[in-house]
Amino acid sequence: MKPDLKQIQKPIETEMLVFEQKFRDFMKSRVKLLNHITNYIVKRKGKQMRPMFVFLTAGVCGEVNDSTHRGAALIELLHTATLVHDDVVDDANYRRGFFSVNALWKNKIAVLVGDYLLSRGLLLSVDNGDFNLLQIVSNAVKEMSEGELLQIAKARKLDITEEVYYTIIRQKTASLIASCCAVGAASVGSDLEAVSRMREFGEKVGMAFQIKDDLFDFGEDEIGKPVGIDIKEKKMTLPLIFALTQSGWMEKKRIIHLIRNRSEDKKAVNEVIQYVKQSGGLEYAKEKMNGFYQQALGILDDFPESEYKTSLRDLVSYTIERKK
Repeated sequence: MKPDLKQIQKPIETEMLVFEQKFRDFMKSRVKLLNHITNYIVKRKGKQMRPMFVFLTAGVCGEVNDSTHRGAALIELLHTATLVHDDVVDDANYRRGFFSVNALWKNKIAVLVGDYLLSRGLLLSVDNGDFNLLQIVSNAVKEMSEGELLQIAKARKLDITEEVYYTIIRQKTASLIASCCAVGAASVGSDLEAVSRMREFGEKVGMAFQIKDDLFDFGEDEIGKPVGIDIKEKKMTLPLIFALTQSGWMEKKRIIHLIRNRSEDKKAVNEVIQYVKQSGGLEYAKEKMNGFYQQALGILDDFPESEYKTSLRDLVSYTIERKK
């Protein structure tokens, strides 16, 4: 039976409830408008998988404590700040099926809200002397920014190789999940070796997670975003990169022309999707995703058995078996 999130959360059920209240408290401000917007954000929270990674990793390595709660809140504050800013950058009107902050309150307010969340996260760590956790998460935010900019630069030329693709997703997505796991381990006083192994574990999970996300763009499973959105945004993902390497010069030129010049044309986007499917791009991407998944489980095997480890293993499975 496939694990569901409620089942996975069982060992950290109390921690997640406490975290939810603490997270709300950390976001509070004396400015009424800001409280109104942060309440809107909190009510539309996602699956909260990142705090789950923090708490479960902490449970695998030691005993969850106040530092773990602050680490989880730091990651969630910085992650939420990046999402608010991303919606401004992408000119996106929706986030998880709801209006984005910039759609309701305009770009200027959205940028300032993102800045506020970022500063709250930084102060939370500084005020409590959690400098090791702050270093881990700040490094992840730097990596995420670099990954986004690298992807934008490459989207202009449409010349992403498989190696560059891995660099982008390692920075853009995997770095944050890696920091969740490193923070969880560091918050309970683990040695540098354990923190490093957990960071590596999170990175492998993040790589698999992003490839799964990229597969959704080609109509795999029930999805939370429209099919072909990556192609419309000229993002070169693994299934497409592989398909292009299997093509002759003329076919490759034709597909790149469609992406570059007709990415707004639904018929052209569907043509690219069919081309990727016929070229074995989806199968190749799934194979690579499963490779990262197995590597992550291999690292986890080094840690002692516990209910936390069982749930963490199930959470990894959930990330690649999810339908949206």
